[in-house]
Amino acid sequence: METAIFAGGCFWCMVQPFDSQPGIESVVSGYTGGHTKNPTYQEVKSHTTGHTEAVKITFDPAVISYADLVEIYWHQTDPTDAMGQFQDRGDNYRPVIFVNGADQRRVAEASKAALQASERFDQPIVTTIEDAQPFYPAEAEHQRFYKNNPVVFAEQEAGGRAAFIARKWADTPKVD
Repeated sequence: METAIFAGGCFWCMVQPFDSQPGIESVVSGYTGGHTKNPTYQEVKSHTTGHTEAVKITFDPAVISYADLVEIYWHQTDPTDAMGQFQDRGDNYRPVIFVNGADQRRVAEASKAALQASERFDQPIVTTIEDAQPFYPAEAEHQRFYKNNPVVFAEQEAGGRAAFIARKWADTPKVD
C-alpha cells in the first residue's frame, strides 16, 4: 500500500471522488502543512496553524496508480485559485499536492505541466506541489462527511464546486 495526500478546498468534498475508486483502502480527512501539532478544526479555521485541510489516501498501486489519483484530483479542484476553492476561502483551503518522494513529485509535476499545456484553463495552474508533512486526522465528525451528513454535504457542493467541475470537464469522461 502507498499513500497520497491532496488538498483542494473543504476536505468534506475531497473524500467521495476517491472513496468510490477500486484499490482505495481508506480516505481520511485531516490537516497538514502547518506548524501546530494535533490541530483542531477550529484552530485550522482560525488561520493560525498554517495547516491546510486535506485528504490522505491509502491505495493499492497494483489496482490504481498514483497518476490516476492525480488525474482524479484535478477534476475536483480549481487549479487556478491559490487561496481557496469555490466558496471556501483562505490559506487553509489552498490547492496542494503533497508528495511522498521523488516518484510522486515527478508524476505530479508532469501532470501539472500537461494540464497547463492543455489550455483547458485561461489562467496559470497555481496548485503547488510540496513535500508531505505530518498529517493529522480530523475529528470523527469530519470523516466520510458525504455519507454521514448528506444534506449539509449537498449544500457544500452547491457552493460552486459541482457546477465548475461540470463546466470545465464536460468534454471528458467523468472521473469519480
